[in-house]
Amino acid sequence: MHFALPADVPDIVRVVNAAYLVEQFFVSGDRTDDAVVQRLMTKGAFIVERDDEDALTGCVYVERRGDRGYFGMLAVDPVRQGTGLGRRLVEAAEQYVRDGGGRAMDIRVVNLRTELPPFYERLGYVESGAEAADDPRALRPFHFIVMSKAL
Repeated sequence: MHFALPADVPDIVRVVNAAYLVEQFFVSGDRTDDAVVQRLMTKGAFIVERDDEDALTGCVYVERRGDRGYFGMLAVDPVRQGTGLGRRLVEAAEQYVRDGGGRAMDIRVVNLRTELPPFYERLGYVESGAEAADDPRALRPFHFIVMSKAL
């Protein structure tokens, strides 16, 4: 795993959009684009994994926020899902925050993605709140579940 470079942006966009196709039942359009990924790279970092053929297989966005961290846009190429790569990407994001003095990590998950809270609970995350969602792409109402973990 390594930190993404500007040249990785198109591959990050491709993998994120492929992984987030499962959200088409409540949002329309792509999950991200080049401009969003480039903007996020100025605030935080993307950790990426590539296979032996140099194809990007997964990524996660991570940001240090004082003594806390935040990660999002965890995405694994659909053909690689279920291999443990998502867990390893989360662990790398947590280590990045720890290395910067962070003591806790947060993530927001969409309440309509009912498979996600149990996944993050297995990684030690607990529900710590909720946030409203205001997404112009929404096809139906949803909100975010905030999950946190002490590092």
